[in-house]
Amino acid sequence: MGQGYVGLPLAMRAVEVGHDVVGYDIDPAKVKRLAAGESYVEDISNQQLAAALVTGRYLPTDQHGWFAGFDVAVISVPTPLRDGNPDLSFIEQAAATLAAHLRPGATVILESTTYPGTTEELVAPILEEGSGLVAGVGFHLGYSPERIDPGNQDYTLVNTPKVVSGVNEASLTAVKGFYDSVVDTTVSVSTPKEAELSKLLENTFRHVNVALVNELAMFANDLGIDIWEAIGAASTKPFGFMPFTPGPGVGGHCLPIDPSYLSWRVKRTLGHSFRFVELANDVNDHMPDYVVRRLINALNRQQKAVNGSRVLLLGLAYKRNTGDARESPAVTVADRLLALGAYVRAADPHVQIGHVDARVVRVECIPDELEAADAVVILTDHDAFDYKSIATEASLVFDTRRRTVGPQVEHL
Repeated sequence: MGQGYVGLPLAMRAVEVGHDVVGYDIDPAKVKRLAAGESYVEDISNQQLAAALVTGRYLPTDQHGWFAGFDVAVISVPTPLRDGNPDLSFIEQAAATLAAHLRPGATVILESTTYPGTTEELVAPILEEGSGLVAGVGFHLGYSPERIDPGNQDYTLVNTPKVVSGVNEASLTAVKGFYDSVVDTTVSVSTPKEAELSKLLENTFRHVNVALVNELAMFANDLGIDIWEAIGAASTKPFGFMPFTPGPGVGGHCLPIDPSYLSWRVKRTLGHSFRFVELANDVNDHMPDYVVRRLINALNRQQKAVNGSRVLLLGLAYKRNTGDARESPAVTVADRLLALGAYVRAADPHVQIGHVDARVVRVECIPDELEAADAVVILTDHDAFDYKSIATEASLVFDTRRRTVGPQVEHL
């Protein structure tokens, strides 16, 4: 259930190992594209999708009647924030839909990132009420957090260890059995709560450490210290240190959203503030504003105002070499510059049209654009960009990823 960047790779792998798969999604446009062999997930090529369709064992559909009598159902639907609070409506809808088709002995697995307790306190009652069966007795239920890293060719669904859990021993056995058929390694934990927390722990760890180096980068600049060189030097220590690098903010689902699920749960259940998460949110959320302030100062030193300046943004995705622009800080940077009166242009070979304000002119990163810009801002360090050309052709470069060097280049 859900054929996005998590559900589609799992569906393709399940077909590959011999399962009959129904790829259910509520978006008819997505289903139509999948049925035509057109993938919208970068980690899945059109060739992979076509091969799955040819087998006759993959059916993309928005009609839930097709998965009646299922053996295993995996819920991989979005879990956004609404006004700072978790929105689990997609999980609730998925569970309610599944409940009508749930039969004795079937297995339901939640993969969507959420707060500890969701599987047992939210999903189980919905499934039980709609089916008349009892979780752990009439059907198996568990949680296995997704660990998809878009664009990562080294660690994929197959070779990344998969954490698995169940509401009881029988459910764990069923959940583990399914994932053992599609991934190389499974890691069992005692209950779904531990599995749910493990995902939030992974992402909160990154979120907090990224915030640390982002704040250090701001202070280091004011102190006249090269933060990048300091990180490189610290990275030579073979123990007790893990390098993180600064950037224009955080994007995707994992860092801007997931830690807030944990913070919300702690606040609601225990009445305490999760100060580390809240501080990290504050630092990372304001990095796009810091980028704009640094750019304003850089333009001022050239006796130019940002109002009326032509600014070329390189990269709109939140992550290099991907087209994923969810929660991307580049979108916020573009909005801030437009509000200040800049003429904003953007180049990104991976991100499709439509992710930014219509006033942002989409262009290619070519010498004419670099020369015409009053400032070039590197926000996403895609390998497709020619960094040598950027450094030589542009009159001013503000590089938030430290991919360029030169007298006209400033680093974050």
